[in-house]
Amino acid sequence: MARHHVGKRSDIAPGTTRRVLVEGAEILLCNAGGTIYAIEDVCTHDGGPLDQGTLEGETVVCPRHGATFDVRTGDALTLPAVVPLMTFPVMVEGDDVYIEA
Repeated sequence: MARHHVGKRSDIAPGTTRRVLVEGAEILLCNAGGTIYAIEDVCTHDGGPLDQGTLEGETVVCPRHGATFDVRTGDALTLPAVVPLMTFPVMVEGDDVYIEA
């Protein structure tokens, strides 16, 4: 895994998300309560883009069929999704956000 600079913490307000591309992978940065998490930006149920959904606390909701995922662990929390999301380690240094991918 390589370390990638993916943005500024100040650009991702609490309760919001930001989609980034890292070596062709679609990754969703999520600011849940001031902590930045990184998950794959593709619903494991039908491949829908999670960046079009909503972040509710530490849960992201898929806009297509309402599946929910824990942004901390990637776990699928509700049907129709049953397969967890891939997660990526996040490092914050000052205002800079890095992930390993």
